[in-house]
Amino acid sequence: MNDNLVATATVSVDASAEDVWRAITDPDLVAKYYFGTKVQSDWQPGGPITWSGEYEGKEYRDHGTVLEVVPRERLIHTHFSPLSGREDVPENYHTLTWQLEPDGDGTRLTLTQDNNHSYEDVEHSEKNWQQVLEGLKTVVES
Repeated sequence: MNDNLVATATVSVDASAEDVWRAITDPDLVAKYYFGTKVQSDWQPGGPITWSGEYEGKEYRDHGTVLEVVPRERLIHTHFSPLSGREDVPENYHTLTWQLEPDGDGTRLTLTQDNNHSYEDVEHSEKNWQQVLEGLKTVVES
């Protein structure tokens, strides 16, 4: 089993990097496109980040640590979900990288998630993250 499979999702947003960054880090905006998730963080390297809400009738509280913050360019953090069924140990955490790049008059946002345990996990993650990014695009452009 290969545990270093990376899932990738990308979207081009007709908006500035500032607007896309705000959508990534503003809890009110995040809730609009991220399945109603409530995110909490001070967005400082080393600080905690949590996501909480309800999924398929089950309450959840995912967590991670902010690793790197370059406003309007890149956010890197870890992520662990108890709903994964895996043990809550660092080797089961994903690292998520949100990379913003100029794209004509807009912004290209690419999200990668490492440490997937199977190609099926990659496919599942890519589908979910693409849906999240498409929702972010809709929120930012409206």
